[in-house]
Amino acid sequence: MVQQSIQTNELRNQLLHSYETTRKMTNKLVEPLETEDFTIQSIPDVSPPKWHMAHTTWFFETFILKEYCESYRSFHEEFDYLFNSYYESVGSFFQRHSRGLLSRPSIEKVRSYRKNIDEEITRLIKETDEKKLFKISGLIEIGLNHEQQHQELLMTDIKYNFSINPLKPVYRELEMNSDAKASPLEWVSFEGGLVETGIDDEDGFSFDNERPVHKVWLDSFELATRTVTNGEYLAFIEDGGYQRAEFWLSDGWSTVKNQKWESPLHWENKDGEWYNFTLHGLGPINKEEPVTHISYYEAEAYASWVGKRLPTEAEWEVAVRDQPIEGNFVEDGVYHPVASIKNDEGQLQKAYGDVWEWTKSPYMAYPGNKPLDGALGEYNAKFMSNQMILRGGSCVTSQSHIRPSYRNFFGPDKRWQFTGIRLAGDVE
Repeated sequence: MVQQSIQTNELRNQLLHSYETTRKMTNKLVEPLETEDFTIQSIPDVSPPKWHMAHTTWFFETFILKEYCESYRSFHEEFDYLFNSYYESVGSFFQRHSRGLLSRPSIEKVRSYRKNIDEEITRLIKETDEKKLFKISGLIEIGLNHEQQHQELLMTDIKYNFSINPLKPVYRELEMNSDAKASPLEWVSFEGGLVETGIDDEDGFSFDNERPVHKVWLDSFELATRTVTNGEYLAFIEDGGYQRAEFWLSDGWSTVKNQKWESPLHWENKDGEWYNFTLHGLGPINKEEPVTHISYYEAEAYASWVGKRLPTEAEWEVAVRDQPIEGNFVEDGVYHPVASIKNDEGQLQKAYGDVWEWTKSPYMAYPGNKPLDGALGEYNAKFMSNQMILRGGSCVTSQSHIRPSYRNFFGPDKRWQFTGIRLAGDVE
C-alpha cells in the first residue's frame, strides 16, 4: 500500500508539472501579440490565436471535466459550439473558415476561460481518488500533446497572418547568425531488409496513428546528411523549375499554374534580389539555411530536378531511430530554421527540429491499427485520405513532443507550415 501511495503521489506531481509547463508555453507564445492580432484569420487554413487558446481549453473541459468531475458546470454554454474543432460525435461546431469573424468572446474572456479550466483541472488532479486519477491521466496526456500541436499551429498561423500585412510586423526581434555555413551535402547508405516501424503502447506516449509496431520490407537506400538549403533551392528556381512541367506531378503542375507559384511561400523578389519574411521580419534570403514553407509538390519537383527522390516514412524512421532528439525547437526561442553546420562524416544531421521533412508516403493506417474509442477516435483516423506524411518536427515543435515514430500529415499543396526537404536515393 505504501508503494502504491508513493506511485500515486508521483503521478499527481508529474501531471501537475506537465500541465502547468505546457499551458504556460501557450501563454508565453502569445505574449508578443497586440489585442488586434488575436482575432485575425487570413486564410481558411489558419485559425486566430484566440481560437487556438480557447479550443485547447475546450478539450480539457469537454473530455475531462465534464466526464469526470460531477460538480463541474460549463464555463459558457455556447463555448461547446464555438470551440469544438471537428468532433462530430460531440456536437455541432462553428464553421472553420469563419473563425476570424468572432470578435466576441474577447481575448480577456478567453484568458478567463483558460484560468478557470486550469484551476479546475489542477483541483481534479490534486483531489480525485486514486482510481479516477489513473483513469484520467491518459486523457490529460493526450490533451497536453494536443496543446503542443496547437502551439505549433499557433506560431505558423501568426506568421502567415503577419506576412500578408504590408507593414511586415515583427513578432520578435532576433539577430540571426548570417555567417554560419551549411555543411556539405553528403549521403548515408542503409541496408535493406525486413524491418519494424511504429510504436506499441508500452513504449511511452504515442498517438493512435503511430501504432502498432509492424513489419515493412525496405530495399537498400540512402539519405542526404542534411536538408536542402535556400541556396540549393534557388538554383532550381533559376533553372526555370517553376516553368518546366517535366519535373512536376500533374496535380502539382496544375497547382503551380493556378496559384501562380514562383518560389516558396514567404519569398519575395525585389529588383532581382530574393527576400524572406520571417517571424523576425523581412530580410534577404540566407542561402545556408534550410529551405522551408515548401509544399509536397515542390519537394517532389525539386527531387526530380536533382535526380533523386523523397524518402518513404519507413526509410526515414529506420534511418533516424538511433539519432538523439536534438535540434532547433520552440523552446530555443528562435522560431526559424538555422544552418546545419555540424559535419560528422557519414552521419545524418538534425533529423529533428528546424523543418518538417516531406516523405513520399501517403497518410494511411498501419496494419492492425485501431483508433481510440469514442469521440477521440476522430482525432486522427478520419483524416487518412489525400494527405502526405511528414517527419521530424520543426523550429516551432516542442522537443518533448517529437519522437522517431511521430507522423505529421498535410495535404500535398499545403505550405504554411515549416516544411522542407531531405533527399533520398536508391542503392544498387
